[in-house]
Amino acid sequence: MTHAFPNLLPGEKAVTADRLGVVFFPAFDWAISATHPEREERLLYTRDQLQEEGLFDIPGISEHRPEFAARADLARAHFCLPDVAAVSTDSHLAAAGAAITAARLVMEKKETRAFSLARPPGHHAMRVVHGNRGFCNINNEAVMVEYIRDHWPRPDGRPLRVAIVDTDVHHGDGTQDIFWNDPHTLFISLHQDGRTLYPGTGFPQECGGPSALGRTINIPLPPETSDEGYLYAVEKAVLPMLAEFKPDIVVNSAGQDNHFTDPLANMRLSARGYAALNRALNPDIAVLEGGYAICGALPYVNIGICLALAGLPCEDIREPDWNPVAVRQRPEIGRHVTGVCEEALRLFRKPPASPTEGKKEDGYWVRHRHIFYDTDMLRESRVEGWRLCGECSGLGRIETSSDRVARSLCILVPRHACPACQREGTALADKGRKSGRYAHVLVLDGGRPDRCGQS
Repeated sequence: MTHAFPNLLPGEKAVTADRLGVVFFPAFDWAISATHPEREERLLYTRDQLQEEGLFDIPGISEHRPEFAARADLARAHFCLPDVAAVSTDSHLAAAGAAITAARLVMEKKETRAFSLARPPGHHAMRVVHGNRGFCNINNEAVMVEYIRDHWPRPDGRPLRVAIVDTDVHHGDGTQDIFWNDPHTLFISLHQDGRTLYPGTGFPQECGGPSALGRTINIPLPPETSDEGYLYAVEKAVLPMLAEFKPDIVVNSAGQDNHFTDPLANMRLSARGYAALNRALNPDIAVLEGGYAICGALPYVNIGICLALAGLPCEDIREPDWNPVAVRQRPEIGRHVTGVCEEALRLFRKPPASPTEGKKEDGYWVRHRHIFYDTDMLRESRVEGWRLCGECSGLGRIETSSDRVARSLCILVPRHACPACQREGTALADKGRKSGRYAHVLVLDGGRPDRCGQS
């Protein structure tokens, strides 16, 4: 076991620089299977470690239980087919609720920062949900962001600006999909190169939708990237982007499967490296995502994140299997990381004139997609259209069907939609209901949460 505070004198207590609220929920009653990597043991060892180290005895660090998210909270972030209840369980409501609880702690100024240490994870869950993919049904960060925007709008009436930095080893394709055409959300994903790892996406040219070009930034890192490469990417690419974007809130999707012991990936990040990464990012809220080295990584990485968020030293974390020579980054990897970061920063500042995927059709930007739900073994076909509007980010129109659900129509009215897009959204939904062509017609109206639902 690590000893987080070996240099304290007897009777001396650690002092936090920032108040930290830790929201803990291990989801005892949910697992894909008894031996699946995403199971309750992911957090039980962490809980033992946090207690053994006396983390919650430190003044300034407190533990909290999650509230349950309402199904309406999920419906403000997702089109769930055939309905919310069909694709979520109480554990998903609790995991999304843990993220909401973390947000409330920060937004209500009860804590300076918060860490939602809960499962199941969510960053592979897209705007449309037919089932489970990448161990994810519900995108906890997206539910949380919409909750924040509903309850804490900016006093000047301008859109709340949110930055989500996803440091999970897998590309956060679900979060990217949800905020693809949202100019008020900057999504940055640092992940193992998609040519070598699930879900096979997350390349630099994926820069966002027609109204949000340069608001999706992917930084694919080569296998065997270590602390050095990750910290370089944060310092040289992520922090300059955050400084220029000027977000009101910074969220870290804190996946931990980039650890050198993780069985599902090929990276070499250490617990101390992850703590240093979090200290550099300085997020307002961190939300647990992946991480499947149940004994070898999660207890150490989670305590490192907690210490970093609380402003406490992390240099004394000692992992039993850590060998600095064995995980040292090769020079050619460093050169590759440098090039990727330079390209990412260039695309952020000078994105392409139009998305690299899709084309313009009848005043909409249209793209055809085929989504595979690897956990539930489902195939989804989707046609998306995004209205090219000079007044707002544009109405979204999605036709979707899967092996489980017949063709359905989903209408996304953006939170700051102009009157023309609001009218067209209402007209499309009415026409879809009357046509008889669709098994379901769902409307997600960001500006009017009571209109988020289905018929």
